[in-house]
Amino acid sequence: MIRSLDLFISLLGLIVLLPIMVIIFAFTYIFTGPPLFTQTRVGINKTPFTLIKFRTMRPQAASVVSHLSDSSDITKFGRFLRKMKLDELPQLWNVLKGEMSVVGPRPGLPVQSELIKKRSLFGVYSVKPGITGLAQIKCIDMSTPDLLAKLDKEMIETMSVKNYFKYIFLTFLGRGHGDAIKKED
Repeated sequence: MIRSLDLFISLLGLIVLLPIMVIIFAFTYIFTGPPLFTQTRVGINKTPFTLIKFRTMRPQAASVVSHLSDSSDITKFGRFLRKMKLDELPQLWNVLKGEMSVVGPRPGLPVQSELIKKRSLFGVYSVKPGITGLAQIKCIDMSTPDLLAKLDKEMIETMSVKNYFKYIFLTFLGRGHGDAIKKED
């Protein structure tokens, strides 16, 4: 059932939001350079996949987890995209391809060994990673691997169609902020 919802929402989202995505693509290209950011992430069964996002940081910024990034690397337009969660829109393509779900644990980087270890203990890699989920709306990021893995497990164990839509709805209402970026010194 969830896969059917993922297909419907991702296809509908890509079609309906295409004009907005074209505008974001153009503005990002003009102000930042290459508009899309791709990065290898850990997916279902620990299978690596390429995550796609709109670029929010300068192209020369270090490719590290968000909570280890420096806020000075984020462009002005990137701040807007992050605040509105528009940088995540290209991930609808990852959902359509079957690499992600709309709702699920946020995919980590292969170098996040502590997070991978904790998530493995809790069986988190038995499901597809998602664009949003319980940890995101509770503002828990990857800087706290144990807490994140526990919330991911809770979300997986309580997943239902009702909760699927609840997490999406709360995300649209502005709940959560994703990974915290450290402030400039």
